[in-house]
Amino acid sequence: MSIEIRHLHRLPEMEELVVVAERVWGIAPGGLVGPDFLMALAHADGYVVGAFDGARMVGASFGVLGRHDSEWCLHSHITGVIPELQNSGLGRRLKQHQRRWAIERDLTSITWTFDPLVRRNGWFNLHALGAQAVEYHVNFYGPLRDEINGDDDSDRLLARWDVRSPRAVAAEKSTIPPATPTADDIVVETPDDIVALRRSDPDRAWAWRREMRDRLVPLLATHLVRDMTESGQYVLTPRSTEVNR
Repeated sequence: MSIEIRHLHRLPEMEELVVVAERVWGIAPGGLVGPDFLMALAHADGYVVGAFDGARMVGASFGVLGRHDSEWCLHSHITGVIPELQNSGLGRRLKQHQRRWAIERDLTSITWTFDPLVRRNGWFNLHALGAQAVEYHVNFYGPLRDEINGDDDSDRLLARWDVRSPRAVAAEKSTIPPATPTADDIVVETPDDIVALRRSDPDRAWAWRREMRDRLVPLLATHLVRDMTESGQYVLTPRSTEVNR
């Protein structure tokens, strides 16, 4: 792809990032983040980037410095690509750009949240990138009411991407082999397309939320989500098993 990813510094760029983000998530104007905050973040040497096809911004990402397990990390708040370029590989390029930024600053990891019911995001985060899911947070953001989340609770898994781990290196260089659960692993099913199900059958979508919450909240106390199978199952491994570092 001829698309350029670059850091943003000017207010008009921040305003364009907000528009792009609102297109990605289907959020009402001003409902996600403000250009003033992005300007402050960029001025403080935070991570604020846009992906440009010529003069047009077609993807964006920003994050803040944080700590996880007593180590400094980049917490990525959003990374998104406009609908017509999703599944083009640009999302992966944005995340790898984040990873290089973190490595250059001697950070150990990148963290971010994702909805455990959205299978394609789980596959991308855990398999295509080589991250792990290490925490479950119930209704983390409160009601979002955008086109993706609808009226559902905003339960989230916290992904941790150890930027120098063998899995992260392998994911950058090539495709990680499909996950094969072992006898010690636990598998948890995910719905085919929760976003469509929220529109067609809200009651069934809410049942999926309750079921996923009831399974993963206690399991994440002793396990972490190390990968996802090709058929869309989370693969959970006991935390005593080192699978990433």
